[in-house]
Amino acid sequence: MVGESGAGAGQAVESGQVAAADLAAETTPLLEPVPLADKNPADENPADENPADENPGAEPPQASGAPPTGTTPPPARHTAMRLAGQALSIAAALMLCLVAQVGLIGALAHNRDQDRAYASFRDQLANATAPAGGMDRDGKPLALGAPVAVLVIPRIGIREVVGEGSSATVLKAGPGHRRDTVLPGQPGVSVVMGRQAGYGGPFADLGTLARGDLITVITGQGKHQFEVLSLRHADDPQPAAPVRGQGRLTLITADGPAYLPRDVLRVDARLLTPAVPAAGALPGFALPGREQAMEGDASAMVPLVIWGLVLALAAAAVVFVHQRAGRWHAWVIGVPLLGALGVTVTDQVASLLPNLL
Repeated sequence: MVGESGAGAGQAVESGQVAAADLAAETTPLLEPVPLADKNPADENPADENPADENPGAEPPQASGAPPTGTTPPPARHTAMRLAGQALSIAAALMLCLVAQVGLIGALAHNRDQDRAYASFRDQLANATAPAGGMDRDGKPLALGAPVAVLVIPRIGIREVVGEGSSATVLKAGPGHRRDTVLPGQPGVSVVMGRQAGYGGPFADLGTLARGDLITVITGQGKHQFEVLSLRHADDPQPAAPVRGQGRLTLITADGPAYLPRDVLRVDARLLTPAVPAAGALPGFALPGREQAMEGDASAMVPLVIWGLVLALAAAAVVFVHQRAGRWHAWVIGVPLLGALGVTVTDQVASLLPNLL
């Protein structure tokens, strides 16, 4: 019994050793060493290490073309700078509009107004309804700018319709008759003012006239001939008043460089043809200050404020479109809109400048 037990135990041990040997044979490939990857040569070269590892306080290098760190302005400041730049651009555009308005655009407007005034005055002459004085048939002052005469000076190529009044606004359309003086051809002194440079500058060459040059003026009372007596600058003596029944014409414009006048230039001419009866003029005390020489027209202030507000609102709208829709949308809308409003505003500004410029 004991012998059989020992033999069975021996067989069990032997079976266990065989099983262990088989298990070891199956697991041996899993325990084989795995070959290591090739070592990076850069790991063996200490010089290729990141310099920032040696100097923790240094800033990391920046990519080429990237903006410097810390130079980007805050969003609020950036918006303010952009709005300021747009405001300066609009202001510069207004200055260009003013120059264009007084120069090129003003000259075109002057020619247009002269054509209209000449057509109107020619009809009045044909119908014998042209004014013979500063009052109409109802005894009321003539409307400002109403045509009252045609001035012709062959020596300097002038042929201009003269309007009633001498404010800066009236003189944009051409020479103007000072309302507290008689019309040309009537006894006494008749005064006609005109611009030297702006809005066509009809009196630009007035200073080249000489004694003996002839001037012709056509009014509702006929054709009147004048002869130049002298040119008067600042501080020159004033000629004596014409004798009773005689007439004189005085032409007035700015004296000095264009748009930078030093004073006033006057040309005196005596009437050669017989004087015609006077029909009345505005009393001197009733003449507004804006119709004196080298004065601006303060009545243009109200329309200037109104159009200025319209321009400011339009400019704000264009800036809004630029921010919301983009640059090209703002250009397409803003250029014609702000251009038209800019010309209108600068036309009112020009009325505030001296009337003989």
